[in-house]
This record gives sequence, C-alpha cells and structure tokens, in this order.
Amino acid sequence: MEQNVFFLPHEGLKLAELAEFLGAELVNSDHAGVIVRSVAPISRALAGDVCYILSRRSRDELATCEASVVICDKALADLVPQHIPVILSSNPHAAFAMAGGLLYPAALRPVTFSPGEGEIAPSAVIDPSAKLEKGVIVEPMAVIGAHAEIGEGTRIGAQSIIGPGVKIGRDCSIAAGASILCALLGNGVIIHNGVRIGQDGFGYAPGPRGMIKIVQIGRVIIQDNVEIGANTTIDRGAMDDTVIGEGTKIDNQVQIGHNVQIGRHCAVVAQVGIAGSAKIGNGVQIGGQVGIKGHVTIGDGVQIAAQSGIMTDLAAGGQYGGTPARPLNDYLRDVAQMMSKTRVRGKKPGGEQND
Repeated sequence: MEQNVFFLPHEGLKLAELAEFLGAELVNSDHAGVIVRSVAPISRALAGDVCYILSRRSRDELATCEASVVICDKALADLVPQHIPVILSSNPHAAFAMAGGLLYPAALRPVTFSPGEGEIAPSAVIDPSAKLEKGVIVEPMAVIGAHAEIGEGTRIGAQSIIGPGVKIGRDCSIAAGASILCALLGNGVIIHNGVRIGQDGFGYAPGPRGMIKIVQIGRVIIQDNVEIGANTTIDRGAMDDTVIGEGTKIDNQVQIGHNVQIGRHCAVVAQVGIAGSAKIGNGVQIGGQVGIKGHVTIGDGVQIAAQSGIMTDLAAGGQYGGTPARPLNDYLRDVAQMMSKTRVRGKKPGGEQND
C-alpha cells in the first residue's frame, strides 16, 4: 500500500517503551532500542512496522515478513524468524490494538475540521443559554441549542446539531453531520458522522381513519465510553428511556428502537435492527444484519450469529443462530443437513447432474 497521507506514521517509539505500554514482554533486551512507527499485516510488513499473529496459519507469511516486531502468544514464538524481535502477550489481538492506538492516536476519533483547543468557529450557531466548559471545540456551521451543556475537551463536529437541553460529557467526539436531540451523554463518547440520536420512535395506534401517532416523550441515555458508528439511529423512548450501557460499541447503520436497553460492553455489528423495548444484557455480541423482535430479553454474554432472527428471549451465556434463532450447534446442524439434501437432490444416481 502506498504511503497513507491521511494518517502519518509515528515519529518513532522504542520497543522497550512499546512493551512497557502493553504490559508485555520483549523477549530479547538487545532489541530494546529498535524503533517502530507504524502497523501493518504480516503479508506486507516492513522495517518500522508492528504486526501480530494468532495462529500457526501465519507460518508462510512470516517467512517473508520484514517487520520490526511481531506480537504473539508464547506458544507461537517459535514461528517468528530469528531476526525479527518478539513481544509476548497473552492477548496479542488486544495488544496490537493498543499498539495501533499508541502509534496513531488521531485515528481513534472522527476526522476533525478545525484546529485549536477551545476554538469556536465563527459560523457556529450557539444559543446564549448554552453552557460550554473550557477546551470545547465547535467546528464550522454546528448548531447548539438552548440550555445545552457540553463538557471540557469535547469536540462538536461541523454541521452537527445539538438540541435544546442536551447534555454531553467531557472528552467526547461528535463527528460532522450528527444530530443529538433529547439525550444525555456521558464522558468519552464517540459519535461518528451522520448519527441520529433522539428522534421520535416508531409508535402508532391503528384507528378508524388510519394510523394515530403515539407521542414519544422519553430520552436517550448514553453512558461513558460508548462508540456509535456512522449513520446509526437511536430513537428516544416513548415514555421511558432508551439506554446504551457503558463501553458498548455500535457499528454503522444500526437501528435501535424506542425504549431499548442495551447493557455494558456489548458489540453490535452493522445493519442490526432492534425493535422497541427489547432488553439486552451485558457483554452481548450481535452479528451483522441480526433482527431482534420488540419486548424480548437477551441475557448476559449471549453471542448471536449474523443474519439471525430473534423472536423469543435468549438465556444468558448461549450462542445462537438462524431464523428463528436457536442454539448455534442446532442451527449449524440444520444447515449442514439442508446442504446435504440439496446436493443429493441435485445429482442423478450415477453422479451426473440433473437438468
């Protein structure tokens, strides 16, 4: 890959410093002064790059690797060529993520459009009753409504809208074009481009003259260190609150309905749809394009395979897949049997393909 002009390499970090930051072990202290500046996959890692491996399937790529360090588990250290330094970690994936954040801190937050700490663009529109702590940056053409409150070190992106009465904590990033209404956000929250938070939920009562709109007068509560991907929508509650728990990470283009409650440290992948009043526990992982019915409860630690349909409550700690969702092993068995039957029906007894 050509030099990336959007995210420039680090000025240089010694392996001893990197290992200390990761809380990991540099195998050979003779390599303590080796300098790293970037991250790369094993297949094209060059001098100055940090890479990592998770299995012995990386053996062939390591043979031609020119990285300045490989992060791996102790059991895989023998795969790394002798000339490449090794940092040992019990969780190489997490260690590599931490290394990337250290070398490219600017890539951890949405792209910004105006420099300067505490700067407010002349074209921003801020109601006189809004309260901004020191160090708040407001980019061009952003709008901040009456009685909104924004904490120290938070950045409000270009053309974003912060509605009346909204409260945003400290060290948050609100990217360009986002809109936040009827919401309270904690500290360290990251909102990516085009996110819509706090619009009214989808609530209607059938009547003799058609659908009658049900008022949506709840809020959205987003706790500390939540990250919400581009063009995701989170509806405000009808009469209760929609809640996103601390540390939860939500991908792009996710729809979260009114009154939904999502627990702490969950992962919700792209194009998931969660209908109103669903309750999701802590540490839940939801694969892409999953649909979740309203008013169901999903227990702590559940893992849901991509494109599954959740129609009933799911017990804590289980793995589920399919539509309707069932225990993952049952779903995989069903898929294997269906594929086997399809192959049998598609061939004649002599092995020739039927027309």
